[in-house]
Amino acid sequence: MKYRKKPVEIEAVQFRRDNWEEIVSFTDAAADCLTIEKCSKGECTCRISTLEGNMIASEFDYIIKGVQGEFYPCKPDIFEQTYERIES
Repeated sequence: MKYRKKPVEIEAVQFRRDNWEEIVSFTDAAADCLTIEKCSKGECTCRISTLEGNMIASEFDYIIKGVQGEFYPCKPDIFEQTYERIES
């Protein structure tokens, strides 16, 4: 059988090292533990509490608010293939 994803509007923010406060506010503090490696262009990550447990988001991942109010990270390429921006 084949299935099609139902059209559902979601909220999302792209995680960057310069918008940490926005991420914390957006996720109601479900995102925590910001880590930035102390080397040139070091990796930036954060931990997100999800329905499946803690997950790690890397810089430029999207943080999505799901249909039940849950949060989870999504890689940019998958996000861009799955979602399109709408004007509100």
